[in-house]
Amino acid sequence: MAQIIVPAEAHGPVLASPEGVSFWGGVDPASGKVIDAHHPLCGQSLAGKVVLMPTSRGSCTGSGVLLELALNGHAPAALVFREAEDILTLGALIAGEMFDKPLAVLRLGAKDYDRLAKARSARIMPKMISTDAWDLPLSDRPARELHLTAEDQAMLDGAEGPAVQLAMEIICTMAGGQGAERLVDVTRVHIDGCIYASPANLVLAQTMADMGSQVRVPTTMNAISVDHGNWRAQGVPPDFGLPASRLADAYVTMGAEPSFTCAPYQLPAPPKRGEVIAWSESNAVIYANSVLGARTVKHPDFFDLCVALTGRAPLSGVYLDAHRAPRRVIEVVLPAQYDEAIWPMLGWLAGQAAPDRIPVLHGLENTAPSEDDLKGLCAAFGTTSAAPMLHVAGITPETDLAPVAEADTLRITPDDLARVWRQFNAGVAKVDLIAFGSPHFSHAECRALDAALAGRRCHPDTAVIVTLGRDTLKAARADGTVARLEASGVRVVPDICWCSISEPVFPPAAKVLMTNSGKYAHYAPGLSGRAVRFGSIADCVEAAVTGQAAGDLPAWLAEETSRP
Repeated sequence: MAQIIVPAEAHGPVLASPEGVSFWGGVDPASGKVIDAHHPLCGQSLAGKVVLMPTSRGSCTGSGVLLELALNGHAPAALVFREAEDILTLGALIAGEMFDKPLAVLRLGAKDYDRLAKARSARIMPKMISTDAWDLPLSDRPARELHLTAEDQAMLDGAEGPAVQLAMEIICTMAGGQGAERLVDVTRVHIDGCIYASPANLVLAQTMADMGSQVRVPTTMNAISVDHGNWRAQGVPPDFGLPASRLADAYVTMGAEPSFTCAPYQLPAPPKRGEVIAWSESNAVIYANSVLGARTVKHPDFFDLCVALTGRAPLSGVYLDAHRAPRRVIEVVLPAQYDEAIWPMLGWLAGQAAPDRIPVLHGLENTAPSEDDLKGLCAAFGTTSAAPMLHVAGITPETDLAPVAEADTLRITPDDLARVWRQFNAGVAKVDLIAFGSPHFSHAECRALDAALAGRRCHPDTAVIVTLGRDTLKAARADGTVARLEASGVRVVPDICWCSISEPVFPPAAKVLMTNSGKYAHYAPGLSGRAVRFGSIADCVEAAVTGQAAGDLPAWLAEETSRP
């Protein structure tokens, strides 16, 4: 198999990645340089190269980053995948269709992929890949008939205006790539493209808003890049604050609810088991599928808006029963003792162990994780895996699904946990900033932080910031939690989250940050340029009060790994 997914001519040196990369948080949108500190290509530039990777991973915002790279001239010359891929494919599709910046996307079978990975350079032509040593014919993607309803066809024919027509054209094109034979109704959408990851996000959203676009189904919005009502008072420069707030406003103009949270499952009336939704934002997608038992593909940025405008999505992937079954079994060997920091570490390790497939975790049947523990698990899983969900035997609602016949088995041990702990704790002991709320802090987490502080004041040289959604802030204010946190020196900020925060809300003088989030521990070195420490809420609170992080491993993990 050697298929053209998005046609374009290209040439350049070959750069093969052993694993996927999240373009958002992993690639600098201004230069094309890999900034994910945990990625083997960290420090290398993708610009102008024929980039091979098994598939992408991480954030749905990668489509916006790729579009920005195409618009500023720092995109890869071409992208070549071995597995199915949607996020970057959509960015390339929009770059060519809407902005005349064509970027080739190919999919090769394993043998041809491995052969190309060894080449020094490659040229991609309409029907062929050519290297110094060999040529490989390319075929168009096999056409599969897409059965549209009369209403679908009317939208595609322009009966509801050019914006809806464009949205339906994009949906049908992506449906072909996913092998879908029909579209499906969705009950709600969550928009991830409202993060100001690059100017391209605003260009596309404003273009669609100017075309008179209006969402067709209830649509919530992800955390944005500024505290919408307070960014000027916070000292955010207008050259960033204005476009970031205008981006949010464009989606509100199109009828989206200004929920501004990366944890839409915390909003009132979350999706029910079996409900067909269309969410973007990687942690939200994984939580919805895994913990709630709802159904959503991991929709790329921009595609989420297309679905919101039409109420329709390709019936493919984990919308279908057959694609929700686990393809890898992960046996977890639990330490005798542990705290809640184990959950994001397990999620990160599970994603590493299953980077391209849905796993089921065994060995946790006698645990009792909270909703926030599972939030941490899902969010960290999304940083290292491209899969849209995972199962936890005895915990999540669909563990009656038997693993596929060819599923294999891997193990996670306390030694693996110790490795992740050390990888997440590369900074020096002095801590300048404690970062809570990636994904957004829940009301329960606000109360847990308040209880851990127990009225103590934070160290004067250590900033402590909680990011959270507007609904959570309202509830935590109402019961006095926010007032107590603020009296201890904690700053509580709505609308933004750590993966979209910028200076000066992010304290410019901070050199070392600490977080209880596995997701942010993964992304923070590349996004912030700071050293990182990681630990439980209690660990973070002690650092907040003393200004110093604890030593190497926590006692519960050090004791386990010291056993013969």
